[in-house]
Amino acid sequence: MRERRRALESRAAAITFLVVLQALATIFFVADVAGDIASDGRSIHLLVETGATLALLAGVVFGALQLRWLILRARLDETAVAAARGAMSDLVRQRFLDWQLTGAEADVALFALKGFDAADIARFRGAASGTIRAQLARIYAKAGVHSQVGLMAMIIDDLIDGAAIKPAEIEPQGILNE
Repeated sequence: MRERRRALESRAAAITFLVVLQALATIFFVADVAGDIASDGRSIHLLVETGATLALLAGVVFGALQLRWLILRARLDETAVAAARGAMSDLVRQRFLDWQLTGAEADVALFALKGFDAADIARFRGAASGTIRAQLARIYAKAGVHSQVGLMAMIIDDLIDGAAIKPAEIEPQGILNE
């Protein structure tokens, strides 16, 4: 997510720079067209210059709208991630309560959900590996699973709407519909 945000910020900065350059060029051309009208009257050169100025102005407007869209998109992404993070935290907290995990078990379960193995969890918690393995066994029993993968799958399954996953429809091949 951070990489996507950085990419959006880079893109927004580049578009901002281009929009500012285009705006300055547009101001120059508008002043030039106005000066040409005052001094020379109408001509083919002036018509072409006016068309180029209008095209540049359209580019400024389009660039500004694109920049606005990028900024709104970045804000929506941040909001979605914050909502998902909050939903995940609420779900994990509720499952830990449902399973009646002790404080130590909840800490170990959280590390397990983050993908750490027993040796890493033991090191982080300053505990023996055997103690962590015993706690993991109690956690799995309380959750009704048999492994760390099962624990993760249970949490993810609670987050994913099963109706959102549809099997691909298989179309018969080689049969012509008449």
